[in-house]
Amino acid sequence: MADRALGGARRDPGPYSVTVTVDGLIVVDKPAGMTSHDVVARVRRLARTRRVGHGGTLDPMATGVLVLGVNRATRLLTYVIGATKSYTATIRLGESTITDDAEGEVTRRTSTAAIGADAARSALLAQVGEIDQVPSAVSAIKIDGRRAYKRVRDGEDVALPARRITIERLVVTDVRPADHTLDVDIEVTCSSGTYVRAIARDAGAALGVGGHLTALRRTAVGDLTLDHASTLAELADRAPDVVGLSLAEAAKRAFPGRTASAEEARVLSHGGPLSPAGIDGPYAVFDPGGDVLAIVRERDGRARPEIVLAAS
Repeated sequence: MADRALGGARRDPGPYSVTVTVDGLIVVDKPAGMTSHDVVARVRRLARTRRVGHGGTLDPMATGVLVLGVNRATRLLTYVIGATKSYTATIRLGESTITDDAEGEVTRRTSTAAIGADAARSALLAQVGEIDQVPSAVSAIKIDGRRAYKRVRDGEDVALPARRITIERLVVTDVRPADHTLDVDIEVTCSSGTYVRAIARDAGAALGVGGHLTALRRTAVGDLTLDHASTLAELADRAPDVVGLSLAEAAKRAFPGRTASAEEARVLSHGGPLSPAGIDGPYAVFDPGGDVLAIVRERDGRARPEIVLAAS
């Protein structure tokens, strides 16, 4: 593949030897069994640039929307990370695991024979709204500089503080008895920082039978959905042209915007402020040709750049 991308060169000079100047976002349909970092590493080789990052981790078990930024678009990922997320998931009531998902060892089994569909639905719907959620102890949250999951693996007892999150929407789409357990399919839309496996754990705890996540698929990050996503195989087929949304397209999709004059574009491209336009920020500013210059926010009577994206 390296030789083909280089036009048939006899010697492969390395995966990053061809500079890719395209900036933008890639929406990947992440397969199960890969970490988000694994996907980033694969796309770095396909795009032939080290400047690739992701906007929100998915556990190895999970599939679905993983947004990657390439080159200058990596600076947009801080906004992607904070976007609302949507998922489909399957929760198994009647079993608890050490990780709150199917990848961990089962620590408790309790029959759900007395638990009906209405009770399961009520335990889940009770979590809708703004709530304080305790993240799974086996998470990537850092405690004194070390990941929580690494502390658990080393035998430490980890107690993470609750975080205020918002579950905007939760719909139970199916309830299926299975042996002594109950499987519940849900659709959920939630704020950044929500752990869907914690939703499963807490529903099981409320019912007194335990619960964990057996399947998770992210269907959307903000306005970016599975309809915009490509598989890694599809990206490999068109490598190194893997960017799905150009920097300007990504900014138009993610932010309100305004167009700057030529003089305003000159000032903003050097980090200077503009006169306010009365737009709630953050918002994107484009030059007269449609290229994105910066993401700005209005404060103290000026539109001040949070990040400058103009090409140097």
